[in-house]
Amino acid sequence: MLFAVHCLDHADALPRRLANYDAHKAHLAQGSVKTVISGPLLAGDGETMIGSLFVFSAETIDDIRAFNAADPFNAANVWQSVSINPFLMRVDNRN
Repeated sequence: MLFAVHCLDHADALPRRLANYDAHKAHLAQGSVKTVISGPLLAGDGETMIGSLFVFSAETIDDIRAFNAADPFNAANVWQSVSINPFLMRVDNRN
């Protein structure tokens, strides 16, 4: 099943985000859940990172909650809010 995870950063999170970026990438690559897509959310200037967006594949929402809780960005208090919802992909135009 797919899950969308939408995370918004604390206003002062950029230094913590940058300091934990390599650990965050390693976490996403570890494979306890499959990362379908991921990337930073940007402010209106198209450059300033203000959050994260993920689509993960996993068996249960609890798998996603545990995976997200173990993310170094979460441990570093980068995210102010996290929303996790099941996601039904109807269109995929990547091919």
